[in-house]
Amino acid sequence: MLEAQATRTLPQKLSASGSGTASVTPLQPMTRLSLRADADAVATLSKALGVTLPTAPLTSAEKDGRAALWLGPDEWLLIDASGADMMALLAGVNVLHSATDVSHRNTGFEVKGPMAAAAINAACPLDLRDTAFPVGKCARTVLGKIEVIVWKKSADTFHVECWRSFSTYALGMLNEGASDAAA
Repeated sequence: MLEAQATRTLPQKLSASGSGTASVTPLQPMTRLSLRADADAVATLSKALGVTLPTAPLTSAEKDGRAALWLGPDEWLLIDASGADMMALLAGVNVLHSATDVSHRNTGFEVKGPMAAAAINAACPLDLRDTAFPVGKCARTVLGKIEVIVWKKSADTFHVECWRSFSTYALGMLNEGASDAAA
C-alpha cells in the first residue's frame, strides 16, 4: 500500500520584519482544526482535546500549547504548536461534531511590540485598545481585503491567522502598518 505524506512548508519563505515598535514574525507550521459542534458536545470534545472550548463570544482558551478560539456559536479554530494529531484525539469521540484539518490552508503571524495594535489597525477596523479588546479576545475580521482572525495573546502580542494564499499580502499590510506605527 502506498502512503503519501504531505510536508508543511512556510508560505513564500516569509521572514520576520516590522519596526522597532512592532515586529511581524511568520509563525512556524502548526496543527489547525476547524471544529463545528452543538453546545451539548462541548464538554466531551473539551475533554478529548485537553482544552476547554470557550462558549462566550470572542474568547479563547489555552492549555499546554493548544488553543481554542471561539469563532461562532458552534465554531472554533483549534491551534496546536506541538504538531499533535488532534484529528486522532477526536476520532474516538462519540458526540456529533465536524472536524477538518486546515493546517495546510492556514498560516499565522505574530505581531509584537508596544505599537502592535496600531500596526494591525493600519488595515483592520477592529478596536484593538485594551478596553475593547483585552488579552484572550479573538475575532474574525478583515485586514485590508482579506479575512483574518486576530487573537490577543498578551498585552503587546497578537496572533494574526490567514489563509496561506494571502500570506504575502498579509505580511505586506502588517509591515506597512508597523512602519507607519513607528513614524
